[in-house]
Amino acid sequence: QVQLVESGGGLVQPGGSLRLSCAASGSAFSRYVMQWHRQAPGKQRELVATISGGFTIYADSVKGRFTISRDNAKNTVYLQMSNLKPEDTAVYYCRATMDLLSYWGQGTQVTVSS
Repeated sequence: QVQLVESGGGLVQPGGSLRLSCAASGSAFSRYVMQWHRQAPGKQRELVATISGGFTIYADSVKGRFTISRDNAKNTVYLQMSNLKPEDTAVYYCRATMDLLSYWGQGTQVTVSS
């Protein structure tokens, strides 16, 4: 069993930056594929970024602006978001997967507005 707790969301002006964190409980954190997803009001949840071992993958909409990273010693995955746009407004969720197991955090709200 893995519990995920996101933090770092908030209100930011367009062009600003935020860093989201997702702290995981349990063991074998380094073996999990970690992802950030987001869901805007009235829209489907979408995959934003994935980190697995040394590989990272990004949605086209955030490439060059967002960076996913992880610190296995701290059981934490991060999402550094820069040059934020109003369309980045959403609830951001952390997800951990390994084989058939999948866990989600409760989400953190990010609002980009002037």
